[in-house]
Amino acid sequence: MKIKDNKKTTIPILPILLIISLCIPLIFGRNHYYMILVTTVVLYGVLTSAWNIIGGMGGQLDLAAGAYLGLGAFTAGTMLIRWNISPWIGMIAGGLVATCFALLVGYPLFRFHIREVWYALSSSALVEVLRVAFLMWEKVGGPVERFIPYYSWSLYHLRFGSYIPYYYIMLALLFVVLYINHRIRKSKLGFYLLSLGDNEEAAEALGVNAQACKLKALMIYAFIAGVTGSIYACLYGFIHPNFFSSPLSLEVAILGIVGGMGFTYGPLLASVILVSGRELLRASLGGQMESLYLVIYAIVLILVALFKPQGLAALFRDGYKKIVSVLARD
Repeated sequence: MKIKDNKKTTIPILPILLIISLCIPLIFGRNHYYMILVTTVVLYGVLTSAWNIIGGMGGQLDLAAGAYLGLGAFTAGTMLIRWNISPWIGMIAGGLVATCFALLVGYPLFRFHIREVWYALSSSALVEVLRVAFLMWEKVGGPVERFIPYYSWSLYHLRFGSYIPYYYIMLALLFVVLYINHRIRKSKLGFYLLSLGDNEEAAEALGVNAQACKLKALMIYAFIAGVTGSIYACLYGFIHPNFFSSPLSLEVAILGIVGGMGFTYGPLLASVILVSGRELLRASLGGQMESLYLVIYAIVLILVALFKPQGLAALFRDGYKKIVSVLARD
């Protein structure tokens, strides 16, 4: 990502961020808390960047991230626990299961033009339906945790005695998802999705197939969330129906909106700032005033919504342009 002015002044932000992200384990590698924190931030970055395809570009307020993540986690986790099949295979299977479920649910919703708040309610309900179903399905779910076998270091089983490998795996997935976002945004599908997000009726009047475009975006998003869920299960070492989390689904959508809908880097920016800030506040204030960090977190979200409704990405873009202009004058 480079912004140029008339004097061709540039700041190579992407290479700088890549170098910093690769060096983080060298700084925090010995501290397990900080490593699980940065891995969690990257995980949210993956989910919100994937959500940006259907929510930011397509304008669909999807609240089913927890459903797709849970399906991916249970698919890969069950394959590993019952048949000793590697999570590298399980994550592809988990992504495909999540994609098939998204196709099964998304087709009738888009076929009958369910959108806005009704789509949000429908997608949110799916998370709770799956959570209850897996609580009662004892062969793969049930009310108890099912632990994934522990290995001090096994690339085949995707089990490590450190969080560092998980961080790099999640980081690689993040850059893949960002690249997918960039390619979609520059493609015909991306232009169609942006037009649908802006005004669906006008886009359809111009010949855009809303159902097909939104279904493609939903399937891509679900596949990425399913793959993420497979890594998520190995990272935490167990599977449980609570992985079908409504709060996680809601937070992914909030981060996508606050980050800047349609911006490639917006959801990631929101994840880095807000998720890390939330976790640090919880660590420092949670023991003294249990819910104070949630109050501060909510205030920050409200302030962004009130004073910069375009999102943090627009704020970052404006600040970046000012810095480049100052450097150009010097």
